[in-house]
Amino acid sequence: MTLTLIYDGECPFCQAFALRSELAAGVPDLSIVDGRQAPELRRQLLDQGLSLRNGAMLIDGDQVWHGSAAIAELSSRMQPSDALLKVLHRMFRHRGRAAFFYPALLLARRIALALKGLSPDPDS
Repeated sequence: MTLTLIYDGECPFCQAFALRSELAAGVPDLSIVDGRQAPELRRQLLDQGLSLRNGAMLIDGDQVWHGSAAIAELSSRMQPSDALLKVLHRMFRHRGRAAFFYPALLLARRIALALKGLSPDPDS
């Protein structure tokens, strides 16, 4: 089954992480989706109480991880070949550490989107 990462394609940090993950993370069958370009998928996730505003999502069948849990789960599955992903793998593969650092990532995302004149919530 395909593992799917839904990220904010307008966020330069999110985009860099997602593209790097697709190319160099060593996660079999990883599919990445720009959540801003997938309104129907966003609506389905919103119906489950999951908003792109609050972070990336990782889907594996019926299982959905959101925010820091999504990054922790993806990081724990990585076998990165790239130096930056190796650092991120070590930093975020544990849920406690991911939960601790994730608010800073959300803040950086919000600042980057504000500088582009975009809302952090594509559904607002």
